Amino acid sequence: MKLEVPPQAQAIDVLSLEGVAKTFVTDDGPVRALDPITLTVRRNEFVSIIGPSGCGKSTLFGIIGGLIDDYEGAVFLDGRRIRGPQPEIGMVFQEESTFPWRTTLQNIAFPLEVKGIPRREREERARHFLRLVGLEGFENRRPAELSGGMRQRTALARTLASEPEIILMDEPFAALDEQTRILLGDKLLQIWQELRQTTLLITHNIAEAVQLSDRVVVMSYRPGRIKQIVHVDLPRPRDSAVLGSERFGHLVGLIWNDLREEATRGLAESEGTR
Repeated sequence: MKLEVPPQAQAIDVLSLEGVAKTFVTDDGPVRALDPITLTVRRNEFVSIIGPSGCGKSTLFGIIGGLIDDYEGAVFLDGRRIRGPQPEIGMVFQEESTFPWRTTLQNIAFPLEVKGIPRREREERARHFLRLVGLEGFENRRPAELSGGMRQRTALARTLASEPEIILMDEPFAALDEQTRILLGDKLLQIWQELRQTTLLITHNIAEAVQLSDRVVVMSYRPGRIKQIVHVDLPRPRDSAVLGSERFGHLVGLIWNDLREEATRGLAESEGTR
C-alpha cells in the first residue's frame, strides 16, 4: 500500500494557498474570519496550524477541504486550481464520525465500498489499514464497544483507506484525555513515517503540534492571519520521548510567547461580549 516517492519529487509544493480570505455575513453584519493567507505545503510534509479560538483555523480547513467554496483567493493542488471537495484530500474530524451500525472493519472499508471495489479486495485493504492503526482483534466490534481513542483510529484508518494525497485533521484528539492524546500522537507519527502522506493538523495543543510537525503555523486572533511559522528541527523518527528534551521545551515556549498575545486578545473580546 505504501507509495514510493522519487527523491526529486519530495520537495515539490503539493498544496498552495494564495491570498485566501473569508468574510461571513451574519445578522449583526459582516465578520472577517480570515485575512489573506498565503502558504505552501511540501509533499510529504507534516504541518500544524495553531491559534486561539476564533482565529479561523476551521474556516481555513473547510476551504482547503472544499466544504466552503465562497471565499477570496485561490487554492492549488499539484499546481491545479481547485474548488470544492477533491478525492485527493481526505478529512478527519474532531466529532464522532464512525457509523454505529458498522463494525470496525466495515467502517474502514466504507470508502472502498462506495468506489465499487470488490468485497474481497476492499476487506484485504481495510485489514491492512486496521493493522496500521493498531486495531487488530477489534475487527468485529462496533463503535459503542470501543474507546474514544479507538473510534478516532477507526476514522483515521477509514480516511487512509481511500489513499488520499493530503490528509486534513481538525483536532482529532481534542476530546481525549492527555495521556491517550500523547500515545495517539505516537501512533500518528508511526503511520506518517510509513506512509509519508502530506498532513495538515489543526490543533489548540502546542505540545501536540511540536511533537508531530515539521512546521507549525501560528495564527493571529480574528481575523486570522499567519503571525509566524516555526520550523521544528527535532530529529525524526520521533516519538513522545522527545517531550522531555530541552529543545522541545524551547520550541513550545517560543510558540507560546507568540501565541499568548493573540489568546489574550481573544479572551478579552469574548469576555467583553458577555
